[in-house]
Amino acid sequence: MSRNAQPQPSPSEVAASLPPIGTALARGAMGRCPCCGQGKLFNGYLRLADECSHCHTPLGRIRADDAPPYFTILIVGHVLVPLVFLVEKAWYPPMWLHMAVWLPLFAILSAAFLRPTKGATVAWMMRLGLIGTEHGAQIPVPTARPVAPGDA
Repeated sequence: MSRNAQPQPSPSEVAASLPPIGTALARGAMGRCPCCGQGKLFNGYLRLADECSHCHTPLGRIRADDAPPYFTILIVGHVLVPLVFLVEKAWYPPMWLHMAVWLPLFAILSAAFLRPTKGATVAWMMRLGLIGTEHGAQIPVPTARPVAPGDA
């Protein structure tokens, strides 16, 4: 929830304020707010900012869940698996060499593609009006736990 207690826009208002889908996807993939393109989309590697620092669009309630990892695996797999088969067919390298080359490459590319994929997925969800307040759903904001005298 925003700190300045402004009323939250409805899903249709957020979807109407977005630019064309291609622009929104590109902004999300670059880690920028899909609405204005100025504010940051992420607070950490994959954690969404609570709201855009520029246009104050609520972002923190959007739940992309398993879609970004699925899309990342789909993209990286479709790029690298044909290369694995091509190398195997052309040079017949030993299995240890496959493992030494392809496993780190898959891991590195997946980690590199995950954040832009999540940003584009969040932009797509916003474009569809899925901003985390559908059907009156309230996602609780975590509160600070009181510190007991024995905790350190």
